[in-house]
Amino acid sequence: MSQEFDLVVLGGGTGGYVAAIRAAQLGMTVAVVEKEKLGGTCLHRGCIPSKALLRSAEVFATLKEGEKYGVLAENIGYDFAKVQARKQSIVDQLHKGVEYLMNKGKIKVYQGFGRVMGPSIFSPQAGAVRIESANGDQEIIVPRFLLVATGSRPRTLPGLEIDGEYVLTSDEALQLESLPESIVIVGGGVIGIEWASMLNDFGVKVTVVEYADRILPFEDAEVSRELTRLLKKRNITIVTGAKVLPDTVTKADGKVTVSAEVSGAQQSFTADKLLVSVGRMANVENLGLEATEIKVERGVIAVNEHFQTAESHIYAIGDVIGGMQLAHVASHEGILAVEHMAGLNPHAMDYTKVPKCTYSRPEVASVGLTEAEAKEQGFEVKTGKFSFKPLGKALVHGENDGFVKLVVDAKTNDLLGVHMIGPHVTDMISEAGLARVLDATPWEIGHTIHPHPTLSEAIAEAALAVDGLAIHS
Repeated sequence: MSQEFDLVVLGGGTGGYVAAIRAAQLGMTVAVVEKEKLGGTCLHRGCIPSKALLRSAEVFATLKEGEKYGVLAENIGYDFAKVQARKQSIVDQLHKGVEYLMNKGKIKVYQGFGRVMGPSIFSPQAGAVRIESANGDQEIIVPRFLLVATGSRPRTLPGLEIDGEYVLTSDEALQLESLPESIVIVGGGVIGIEWASMLNDFGVKVTVVEYADRILPFEDAEVSRELTRLLKKRNITIVTGAKVLPDTVTKADGKVTVSAEVSGAQQSFTADKLLVSVGRMANVENLGLEATEIKVERGVIAVNEHFQTAESHIYAIGDVIGGMQLAHVASHEGILAVEHMAGLNPHAMDYTKVPKCTYSRPEVASVGLTEAEAKEQGFEVKTGKFSFKPLGKALVHGENDGFVKLVVDAKTNDLLGVHMIGPHVTDMISEAGLARVLDATPWEIGHTIHPHPTLSEAIAEAALAVDGLAIHS
């Protein structure tokens, strides 16, 4: 007899396990099917391990500049084995936390690869799940609702083979036992820039090769320009408008070389390692979706505003549906999907209110429309901008590069977007996210009292600057 559940979640990553917890809170019987470890990419191969490495790199970079703080130290170095051990201890601790939450919610966890079945003797409708364990055992469970949350994996360029030695994705890079002396990073998006900043702080010679005309091409253009300036100041080489040619890759004498078309000419790049960071692709293969009415379009599962697939009792969330492939997006999508299953009629998700973060040095964070996007959508735009340079807390902190920028509808005074580059802006962007949710105006933000001295004063000043009222500029 197959076991039945109100909800089966296929994939125990951030979106999947959060959805499972919310379903348990609503009184559902819940099972999660995970082929590897609970926590998924974010916990084991993405957000958490990469940020742990970034923090170690940041500490090392700060120590090297200790003299400017009046702190004198000699023979400053790092032990990369201990850096990796710290990273793993953080991952392990959080993994245990997720396991605890599953037990607390009485959520059944199946270890194995799950495939969706079509209508069968087990269920008159598609959605039963066949679980195949590592030892070859099989089990079938039957849900009333099914949530597909199988995530994504690093995308590669056609013809560019990932060998794990010379040519890597972020998955392999996270497992390095030692750092190379030099690296070429193909892709100047969020992941590529985070790795560029981190490796540079560790002393690696870094070259970033980006296809678009600027790094972080989905951020506001002024932010991209400022980050480019600051990374180049740290001797990171940035080449934009570059089309990498995979068939030119050669490996010899411990080096890897690749060429790219840049401004109509071919340019070659040589380093110890080549890191491919060109986005992520949804895990939709071998899930049994062909046995259902579920549609896969442009490599992702098609869903409606409630995250329902063409099979109304089967939902999908997170990277597997494309869009903003962010852990916090998947979590929120999971909650909304489960609440819709439960008949709670949640509001549809507004992706213009989702904060985005890049954990480089300096950090980048944003929410809402860029200035260019707002103009493209027909808004008459006014902006307010304030630099971190005159802020006391930024000077005390030792990092005063960057700025906060507000994009505002000139006719209605509605806040359309907020864009930040500077110290700890990933911790500050939530204020802007709340402002977007509450439809706050720049006047309201500017007249919210911000404590002094703090970095958040830049938000208030930028809001006042929209109408030319900034105090410290």
